[in-house]
Amino acid sequence: MRQFKENITENKTICVGLEDSKRNWKLCVRADGNIVHETTMPARYNILQSYLLKNYPGCKIRLLYEAGFRGFNLYDRLTDDGIECVVTPPSKVTQEKCSKYKNDRNDCRRLAKILEVNDYKACHVPDKERRQDRQVSRTLVCVQKDMNRIRNRIRKFLEYHGVDDNFKPGRWSNADYDKLRELILPETLQFNLNILLTQLDELRNHKKILTQKLKDLCNKPRYRKTFNIIKSAPGIGWFTAIRLVLEWGEDMSRFPSGKKFGSFTGLTNSEYSTGESTRFGRITGQSAYFVRAWLIQCAWVAVRRDPALQDKFARVWKNSGNKKKAIVAVARKLSERLRICVLKEESYCLSLIK
Repeated sequence: MRQFKENITENKTICVGLEDSKRNWKLCVRADGNIVHETTMPARYNILQSYLLKNYPGCKIRLLYEAGFRGFNLYDRLTDDGIECVVTPPSKVTQEKCSKYKNDRNDCRRLAKILEVNDYKACHVPDKERRQDRQVSRTLVCVQKDMNRIRNRIRKFLEYHGVDDNFKPGRWSNADYDKLRELILPETLQFNLNILLTQLDELRNHKKILTQKLKDLCNKPRYRKTFNIIKSAPGIGWFTAIRLVLEWGEDMSRFPSGKKFGSFTGLTNSEYSTGESTRFGRITGQSAYFVRAWLIQCAWVAVRRDPALQDKFARVWKNSGNKKKAIVAVARKLSERLRICVLKEESYCLSLIK
């Protein structure tokens, strides 16, 4: 490998595949269709920067890595230093069908190769401000999960000790919390229940704070216009509207068609077809699962208000005999219509069926 590295000259394009892990980075460097160098280094940016600038001065450096647990910090730092960086979804990396051998070395080689031949799909990288604001919504998702866990623990706790006769919560209203605090239990059980209730109260307080923060983001100038457009759709209130804006961004022009946007949301059918055989499967499930959950919840309300969505629901339900499939189709159509509204900078309009 060394003889290739020594022949690298200025103004040459260098393609670097980087396989990210918690402690180490594996790099494969290609130029002119050949592997120039392979190396392993500690996962620290200053070492990577020194390696690239010292060994390839005056060259055009391009680097590709898979999106993962580190987010887009590496992308930000490389871009700030003038190095072209591409982030690709792991599920979109092309590889041989017969490949049965996977390790970090092969992965970084494959990344370098697909970068060199431009056979990759790049992630949209949100700017730092939107990523930081979006974290409010995502932290709220985590808090809501933790609240459900604590509620289930309380329910199981009461069932296990046989003291659930007078407590049958439905949707956990304030009255249910009051009943819990009024329960009279033996000293040890009361001690444990109080701990669980304290945890739940802290999470409820965190949820209120995060919800207020999201409400403040609704009035942020950069989001206000898109927020008002999305909020105009039936079934979507301010809470879901601002969260969709933070996830999707204000610019929908990066999606050239509604089909592409539907694929991005993960609400399109997977397909396993060959020759004359055509077979469609479940939805692909790409992107964030909680965004799809929001859209489906909104679709159940919107389908009762928008005649076009109601017609879509009726047709899919009739053909498939499944309400779940029908509401997923409605959610996909609702998201596609939201995209058009944002692109045209117009409020949502209810459609009439001719």
